[in-house]
Amino acid sequence: MNYHVAGSGPVLVAHPGGPGFDYGYLRSPELEKHFTVVYAEPVGTGSSDTPAAYGLDTYVRFLGALVDHLGEPRVHLLGHSHGGFVAQRYAVDHPERLASLILYHTSPVAGSEWWEHAMAGLNAYPGLYPDQPEAAAIPALFQSALGAADDEQISARLRAALPVYFADFWARRDEFAGFVAGVRISAEAATAPDSTPFDLRDRLGEITVPTAVIAGRRDFICGPRWAVMLRDGIPGARLTVLEHSGHFGHIEQPDHFARAVADLLRDES
Repeated sequence: MNYHVAGSGPVLVAHPGGPGFDYGYLRSPELEKHFTVVYAEPVGTGSSDTPAAYGLDTYVRFLGALVDHLGEPRVHLLGHSHGGFVAQRYAVDHPERLASLILYHTSPVAGSEWWEHAMAGLNAYPGLYPDQPEAAAIPALFQSALGAADDEQISARLRAALPVYFADFWARRDEFAGFVAGVRISAEAATAPDSTPFDLRDRLGEITVPTAVIAGRRDFICGPRWAVMLRDGIPGARLTVLEHSGHFGHIEQPDHFARAVADLLRDES
């Protein structure tokens, strides 16, 4: 598994989501002003090798190997979306290796209720923008990405559906154009079955490191509903809701996002 390093300060390992997203979308210049950010390139994505089998256990094992490889006594750990599932599991299994935990646009559970809630938000999306013809196609584009045959096809379809992940893509589409064009995803990693349902709600109390929970108010897939569960379940966790963000707060409200993470450093001092 490869990784990329940028910035200066305490070491923060950032695990992207998907599963299958290339790490590049998670780059945060603002965060790199406060931390030496180690961006993991999860197995099956980018230039990392393809694992023998996918699944949460695989991602957690490789994350642990990366933390060990870095040689730091403790690291700050950020998990975005599905990467938040990985980070939560690592935090309950290896609390002694963490200085803090940042659960960013994620959830403590990913079952039928979570998916149905996300799909309701997806299907309601065109109604939010009745004067934007392209918005009407978003639900079908999203669903078509789930059945894509290869990396190029799933990346293209997901990029076309990406407006649903923003609080208001259409008002800022020129600003976000470069970000959208750079999104890459591995079809194999994204569609590989994981036979173990994710539900860590009963173990959240085992997370004892300082924790920041960050959610976008307009995130259709990992919004405040799930963030509140994380805050209430993790002792002392602090919740920040980014009022003008969807699923990519580090792009939509970069300063607010970085401040919510950097506050953990101020708490330590």
